[in-house]
Amino acid sequence: MRTGRPKPAITLTADEQTQLRGLAASRTLPHALVARARLVLWSADGQSNSQIARRLHWTKAALLKRTLSRKPAGATQWSVRQAAQASGISKSTVHRLFQTFGLQPHRSRSFKLSTDPFFIEKVRDIVGLYLNPPDHALVLCVDEKSQIQALNRTQPVLPMGLGYVEGITHDYVRHGTTTLFAALDIATGAVFTECKPRHRHQEFLSFLRRLDTCIPKELDVHLIVDNYATHKHPKVRTWLAQRPRYHIHYTPTYSSWLNQVERWFGLITQRAIRRGSFGSVKDLVQKIDDFVQHYNRSHRPFAWTATADSILQKIQRLCSRISGTRH
Repeated sequence: MRTGRPKPAITLTADEQTQLRGLAASRTLPHALVARARLVLWSADGQSNSQIARRLHWTKAALLKRTLSRKPAGATQWSVRQAAQASGISKSTVHRLFQTFGLQPHRSRSFKLSTDPFFIEKVRDIVGLYLNPPDHALVLCVDEKSQIQALNRTQPVLPMGLGYVEGITHDYVRHGTTTLFAALDIATGAVFTECKPRHRHQEFLSFLRRLDTCIPKELDVHLIVDNYATHKHPKVRTWLAQRPRYHIHYTPTYSSWLNQVERWFGLITQRAIRRGSFGSVKDLVQKIDDFVQHYNRSHRPFAWTATADSILQKIQRLCSRISGTRH
C-alpha cells in the first residue's frame, strides 16, 4: 500500500499547544489563521495529510478549482465519475458539490459578438425605439422564419397520460417547406403574418405591400430588421425610399436578439411547430394561421426593460471575460 512521502514528526511544547488551541477555537480571527492552527495541532497528533485536508475541506476546494481551471485527460469536460476519481471523493459527494456550487460541466452556452463598427449607435437607436417610441408612429419588428418543414410523423402520436409524457416517433416524412413573414407591433404585441413558399426579396416586398395596406396613412412606420440581404435589396430600398413615412432600422450584425419578433418566433415554434405533425405544406400553413389568429385575440406586448447602457455594460463584461481566458 502506498502511503506517500513520510511526514516529519512535529513536537509541540505545552505553551505552544495552549496557544494553538486558543487560535483554533477562535470565532473572530481570520479563517486562514484558524485553519493553520488546526493543521499544526492535528499534524502533531499524527493525522495524515489526507485526513487533515478532508477535515479542513481542502479536498473539496481542490475539486472545485480543478473543475473550473483544467480539463480531464482525453475529454472536453468533467463528468461526476471522472471528478470523483481525480479527487478521491465519492461520486455522491461530487454530485452534491456540483449542485451546491452550480457547476454544470456537461453544459455550454453559445455566444457571438458583433463586429459591426456601428454596434453602439444601432443598439442605442433600436433600444430607444423600444423604451421611448415616437408619437404618431408604428414601430414594427419584422423578419422571416424560413424553411419551416411540414413534417409528418410516420406513426400516431401517443397522448400524454398520468405518469408519462407524450410519445412521438423520431422519424418522419417531409412534405415541403414554407417561410413565415411576420411583423410584430411592439406597442400592442399584435402580429401580422403571411406564409410564402420562398424568402427572396420578391416575397419580402409583397409582404411589405400587404402590410402597408393595413397601416393608417397618417402614421409613420419604423421597421426593425436584420442584415439579411433580402432586406437590403435595391428594389426594397427603392420601395422604401418612395414612401417617406417608412424608416428602416438595421440591427447590428450577429444581434438578432435585439429584434423582438425573434422572441415571438420562439413562441410559435414551441407551441405550434416543433411537436406538430403536418400532412402537407397547406396543413402546416393552416396550423400557423390558426395559432396567429388565437394569439392575436389575447396579444400582449413583450416587456422590454433593458437600457442601451445596461446592454453595453453586459457586452463589456463578456469581452473582459474573453480577454481573461487568453493565454
